[in-house]
Amino acid sequence: MYKIYEVLIYMPFVALWTLVNFIGVALVAPFSARIASRLFGGAWGRGLVRAVPCRLRITGRDHIDPGTPYILVANHLSLMDIPILYGWLPLDLKWVMKKEVRRIPLIGSGTAMMGHIFVDRADHDAAIHELHVLEDNLQPGMSILVFPEGTRSRSGRLQAFKMGAFHMAVELQVPILPITIRGTNAILTPDTMDLNPGRAELIIHPPICRAEVVASSPESLRDRAREIISSALHEPPPS
Repeated sequence: MYKIYEVLIYMPFVALWTLVNFIGVALVAPFSARIASRLFGGAWGRGLVRAVPCRLRITGRDHIDPGTPYILVANHLSLMDIPILYGWLPLDLKWVMKKEVRRIPLIGSGTAMMGHIFVDRADHDAAIHELHVLEDNLQPGMSILVFPEGTRSRSGRLQAFKMGAFHMAVELQVPILPITIRGTNAILTPDTMDLNPGRAELIIHPPICRAEVVASSPESLRDRAREIISSALHEPPPS
């Protein structure tokens, strides 16, 4: 019965809801990419998650200061991570995403209009240039989101972290906000369109403060962030 719902109701809803919010972004982004991102990007994410339906539990909201820029680092289990983060974090998020996303109809154009950055993993110099563009345009209250594993975990286990986010945090001297995501791989399995209703959890940890970032090496920050994110993966699942 759920597969019928997924094919006949959910997937057409996703297409229509994406189109509606793309039109909103196209109308508003030329005047304010920030408003377009928060208003229409956030609505897009919440709609996709609620229609699954997915029960989402969020802890640690009080660890976020909406006026503070952060480098957000989160584990990556599923494509469902993206609408959850976009829909429920009270931040002006700029994503660092692989260039292939740029080719997705509506989503690619919409994210480009909102100021997100696409990087070519095969071209290191071009990727560094794009990240410097993002750094140069970082404004108060704007945060950069990176999945430091680089890709979704197919096993559910936390993979090795790449260094880019932590070099960026040291260079910009901004706090790092670690986030643990749980349960999304059971809702949307990686490499499939196998969608299931279920529960997910977003655990927002206390940030690694600016003073610690300034005093630390990128390598030690990487290890610290990975330890924080990993610690919550081993807790009992949400009930």
